[in-house]
Amino acid sequence: MHKRSPTHPGAILREDVFPTLGISVTEFSRHLGVSRQTLHAVLSEKSGVTPELALRLGTFLGNGPQLWIEMQSKYDLFHAGLKLKKILPKIPLFNGFLAV
Repeated sequence: MHKRSPTHPGAILREDVFPTLGISVTEFSRHLGVSRQTLHAVLSEKSGVTPELALRLGTFLGNGPQLWIEMQSKYDLFHAGLKLKKILPKIPLFNGFLAV
């Protein structure tokens, strides 16, 4: 597990992407077809990038949805791991399962 949290995709949008667009949050949300509040929640890292939003961002920005969904997944897994760090070591490995 990483020692440092992966960057939230909202931070990438807020710090790196949005400033280069030259449009307002209202315009950005309108282009994406989401509410201003939805976009603001992601930009402020209060909400994550859903698969639907990843598709919208990937289409609008031209970089596809996978980048956005993977960033969110890495962020979520890291924080879930922190939450469960005392519980996970207590879960036994079931040796009869074959990994797919």
